[in-house]
Amino acid sequence: MTTLLDLKSSVLRQVQRSQSLRSRRETPPSAGSPLTPYPEPLPRRISEESAEFFERMNAVLQKQENMLRAADAECQRGACTVPPPQEHVDQAFIPDRISRTELDLLYEEAVYTVVNRVGVPSAEHVKSDEELFTYLPKVFDMGEEEHDIILQKVQESKRASFSLRVSVMKAKNLMAKDANGYSDPYCMLGILVGQSPREMEEKKERKFSFRKRREKLEKRSSTKEVLPARCIQVTEVKPETLNPVWDEHFVFEIDDVHNDLLHLDIWDHDDDVSVAEACKKLNEVSGLRGMGRYFKQIAKSVRANGSASSGSEENADDFLGCINISLNEVPVIGYDTWFKLEPRSSASKVQGECHLMLKLFTNQRDTTLSKKESNISIHKKLLSQIVEYEHAHVKREPYNWNGQVCPPAWTVLTHHAVQTDLSPLQQAIIRWQCYSGHHRTQRVCYSLLLRLLRTIDAEWDPPTVRGDLERQLSDSFRLYTEHCLCLMKNMRQVFPCTSAAAITRYELMLRGIGYMQNMRAFKTVCPLRNELHLDITTAVKKGTAEWYESLIARYKLEVGTLEEQLKKLVHVVDAVCADVQRAQRIYNKLFYSAVKVDFLSISYRQLEKQVADDVNGAMERVCGTLEQESSKLTQTMGETIYELFMSLKILKGFREFLPLKDAKMLALTGFHNWFKSSIHKWLQIIHDRSCDRIRKAVESDKLESVQQALHSSSAVEVTTCFSQVREIWLQMAWPDSAGAFIFVTRLTDNFCSEAVCYSEMITRKIERNQLGRDHKSFTVQLCVALNNTEHVRVFLARLPQDLDWQGVERAMEESCGVDGKDQVYKALNGQLFNVDLDLQREAKRLIALLTDKMMPELRRYIQHISLSPDSINNDDAVSPLMKYLQDTMLILTENLVKENLTRALQSMWELLLRMILDTVVENRGVQVEFYNRFQYTVEVSAVWKHGNIRHTPQGRVVFFI
Repeated sequence: MTTLLDLKSSVLRQVQRSQSLRSRRETPPSAGSPLTPYPEPLPRRISEESAEFFERMNAVLQKQENMLRAADAECQRGACTVPPPQEHVDQAFIPDRISRTELDLLYEEAVYTVVNRVGVPSAEHVKSDEELFTYLPKVFDMGEEEHDIILQKVQESKRASFSLRVSVMKAKNLMAKDANGYSDPYCMLGILVGQSPREMEEKKERKFSFRKRREKLEKRSSTKEVLPARCIQVTEVKPETLNPVWDEHFVFEIDDVHNDLLHLDIWDHDDDVSVAEACKKLNEVSGLRGMGRYFKQIAKSVRANGSASSGSEENADDFLGCINISLNEVPVIGYDTWFKLEPRSSASKVQGECHLMLKLFTNQRDTTLSKKESNISIHKKLLSQIVEYEHAHVKREPYNWNGQVCPPAWTVLTHHAVQTDLSPLQQAIIRWQCYSGHHRTQRVCYSLLLRLLRTIDAEWDPPTVRGDLERQLSDSFRLYTEHCLCLMKNMRQVFPCTSAAAITRYELMLRGIGYMQNMRAFKTVCPLRNELHLDITTAVKKGTAEWYESLIARYKLEVGTLEEQLKKLVHVVDAVCADVQRAQRIYNKLFYSAVKVDFLSISYRQLEKQVADDVNGAMERVCGTLEQESSKLTQTMGETIYELFMSLKILKGFREFLPLKDAKMLALTGFHNWFKSSIHKWLQIIHDRSCDRIRKAVESDKLESVQQALHSSSAVEVTTCFSQVREIWLQMAWPDSAGAFIFVTRLTDNFCSEAVCYSEMITRKIERNQLGRDHKSFTVQLCVALNNTEHVRVFLARLPQDLDWQGVERAMEESCGVDGKDQVYKALNGQLFNVDLDLQREAKRLIALLTDKMMPELRRYIQHISLSPDSINNDDAVSPLMKYLQDTMLILTENLVKENLTRALQSMWELLLRMILDTVVENRGVQVEFYNRFQYTVEVSAVWKHGNIRHTPQGRVVFFI
């Protein structure tokens, strides 16, 4: 009897220990406790309808990422050679075309320039008249007969009269003539009349000078023997220096541009009345223009003045060197160089160099246009005509033309600019006016325009730009600015991201207009346009608003049902997001680096406001419709509303790229409130679709392990569904803490109810399938079902992290205090605790099916033990039972995860102990050996239950007895 009581106490202790373990395990988990990671969902084929629904939801979740990829692809496509679109502008910006009569007069001017060209041509110039007269008729669309008439008229007209501009800049390394180691240098220069070939040959034997020794002068009585000077000029005296700087400019009229000579002397000033003073006095009496002076007159004046002062030859100025330049050696564009000083004879000793600038130009032209228009106006018309012709004949990428013209055109333009004495600044202004005006009708490369602006800035000299030229320059700046602002307004069409060439052009255009507003010339001639960045901002705003209005017109938002209008609105918001994306990645960098304008901030605030107005109005109509009792949110409407919400969230997210001052008080700040009632109904639709998906997954499940896992396809399907719904919520990123708590509670409740529903369906499927199945196949299927339930239970255990319960708690604590935090904790953890109990209940229900299936066999083996004669060894009596248990154990260890194996062994152990106890109780009054045998059975089965168990990496259990 004592043995029986001991056995009963042992059984009770085992049962109590099992219950104690369950109580500890069912304690609600804390919010921050570590949870068991669940296996990653495996890909699973589901029903077509459910798959399409969740695939659509997944596409919505991937929208932002897809947008980024599309933007990258768009830029990569643009990297190809895609020509930029046309730059259509207002007709008011297009300059007037020249008439036929004006063309004829302009052609005469061009022919006159060719016939009267002088100077040594460079390698870039054309020397042949024939080549030039072949080119010009093409430019002016001139017939052969008309050309001959104009050419004859020019040849019969008066030849052009030339002048020479001489700029004496400075000298260096002159010889010291004074005792202090310096000199007091000055220059005397003039034009020597052209010589005959014989006289030119004689001049090779000597060097010219405006001053000869007195004894030589006195021996000459003929003016022919004296070196004639048509006009003699003298610079200022620079005292005590060997490197004088004069920077003085003189103009000489030329009779024979092919034979005349420029002669320059440099002297050291030594007495009170020198050659320089004498020359100046003579010039004061006779005047400079047309004066025919001879060296004898100057020399006599010097000699007389010198005698009056000292009477000594030594008081005369000392010679420092001279320069002789034949005018027929002057290049077309003139000289700007250093000339080495030469001695006047082999006995002279000189050193150093002098920097001169020489330029030949006409002072009288016998053409019709030159008599009634300014040289600047004529040159501008000539350049415009040539530019139009040259650009029309550019075959490859004419929009990228750099403005370069052919050699004949360059020759004509250069000679005309030189002959009409246009300064570098005047030429730069004319080129800017012509090319910027031409650009308004036929696109050119913006780098050309930027280069022309830089040339004007480099040559800028305000006093030289007055009157008409100043007004014309101001007009050209204004027209170009307005032209660029017009293009900025239409930048999305004119400079799309799909064309790398267009983006490059846009960058150069912005850099050009940004450079212009900082130019000295622009500030001088356009003093009132000192806030160009405001004009740019206005153009960007207006262009953005017009682009959005065109978008609305294209989608026709007002047409169709409310659901159709919402779908169109989704496309509109997506288009706006793509536009903002392009602004952030491409356009904003161009604007900020070139003109210091935040394009993204301007365009985003404009678009965000317009989108908010349209969406808010649409959602008010939706809410009004849903408030009606008979109205119900359809699945397609719910999908559309959710997609619209996500699109707005993406658009709102771009505010992180805005400056802090611009990211406040935006229209989309509280847009989630527009969707609150709709999202509640939308979550119900998701729940319904999830339940349908789970049901179909269970129906198609064959309860076979998937790949290396121990659960089947339906468990994968359930956790995959849960993961997608979880991601849907997380991507929404609901900003309102109170609303987030409500939605998280709703989602958690949905997950829990769906999990319980799934476990119940799996259990019912096992119950239906147990009939007619052998013990092993049934046990394997039951193990899979148990693992399925455990797989889902582990997923639910991660909900606190997956749904960021702690974040919701913190938000509620900030808004509602500690009570709010406690409310969240109790509500959510209570849901999780209850579902865990429910799932464990279903697991026990499944294990009960297993134990119920085992009861007949266990009863038979226990009966075998009880009926075995005393003569049979205990091991032999217990051996059939232990073999059955071991075979079952092998099946369970191969097919159950650790948690389920523990539960199953515990249930089997409890069943075995109860059956043994019942057998002992039923057989009272038998011999002691009977009780000893069952005591031995319990001890052996305990070894079986607590045997050596090992776990493989795949979660399998290996059991050793």
